[in-house]
Formats: sequence, structure tokens, C-alpha cells
Amino acid sequence: MPWLLAGFCGLALIYISVPPNHCMRISQSPRFYGLMPGHTVTISCFPKPPAPIVSVDWYKATTYDAIPQLIQEKERYEITKINTTSSFLRIFNVKTEDSGVYFCKINEEWGPGTELQVVRRLNRKKALHRTKMKDGLIILQGLLLAVCIAALLLRKRKLFEKKDSIYEEPETDHIYEGLAIETCGGGLYEELSVYAQADGAEAPWE
Repeated sequence: MPWLLAGFCGLALIYISVPPNHCMRISQSPRFYGLMPGHTVTISCFPKPPAPIVSVDWYKATTYDAIPQLIQEKERYEITKINTTSSFLRIFNVKTEDSGVYFCKINEEWGPGTELQVVRRLNRKKALHRTKMKDGLIILQGLLLAVCIAALLLRKRKLFEKKDSIYEEPETDHIYEGLAIETCGGGLYEELSVYAQADGAEAPWE
């Protein structure tokens, strides 16, 4: 029995020694903003369960995994606390460079973050003009490519025709045309008969 009482006393001392906000979680609202320049943005931050705020800071990062930078109150940034249980960050006349992720830090506990995306106003006339210019450039590039391909094919065709003409086989029908057999005043075969002798006859020089 004494050991049981000692155990209960130990648990009670442990509970008392733990800070009351050890299970505190930080919530931010809203989690995402998407709007055009010129608007005012309000981001709220509060602990769950509600607890007194001892210290609060706001940070900005380019992305969720980037290193956040401390926000200082200035012309377009305002940080407020209400009833010491919540904090608000207001950004007036937002610009495109205000895009990023905003974190609050209450009593050394980080909030989940709120992403802000500020996009420029769309000029319909300029957008249509750029689209037409882009389409025209695409068509012009296609025509130039077709002309280049046609010129290349034509050049190859001429080269093949020239090569075929160089290696064309000569005609053999008239290879001896224009040649004539010269004669020595009379028939060739008659003159050769003078030098012919019968078999067995002696030559003049023998």
C-alpha cells in the first residue's frame, strides 16, 4: 500500500512539472490565398487548445522547404494580437513579390504555414495579340522549313542526274565511223599476191 501511494505521488509530481502547453498546436487560417495585386490579405494564427501568447513572430519563405525570414512591421505589413490568444498578419496592397509561404511562431511553436500567390491582372487585348503573333511565327517557321526541305530534295535530284550523265555508257554502233582503209593505188589483195610463193620454192636470197 505505501508503494502504491508513492507511485501516485510520483505521477502527480510529473504532471505538475510538465508545462501546461506541452500539447499545444498552432493553427493558421486560411491555408492558401490566390488573388490579384491591390488587395488586403489577413492571415490568422492561434494556439489549440487556447493558451496565452507569450511571444509571437511571423516569417516568410519562398517555398515550404525554404528557410523562413523574419518579417518586420513596415508600411504594408501589420502584426496584431487579440486577447493574447491569437495573432493576425495583415498585408496591404499586395504585390507579386509578396507571393510566398507565411509562418507564425507562437511560444516557440511553428504554425503549418499559409501560401500566398499574387498574380498579375490579365490584359485580354495584349494576350490575344501575343497569341496571334505566336501563331504567325509558328506558321512562318513551318513554311521556311518546307522551303528548305524542298530545296534540299531538288539539289539531291540534280546531283543524281549529273552523276548518271557522267557514268553513261558510250554508244558502240559508230565506233569505227570515219575510219578508211588506205590503199596503195590498187587492190590490197592483188599486191600481196606478188610476194606469195609456192611451197618448196627457194627464196631469192638463198
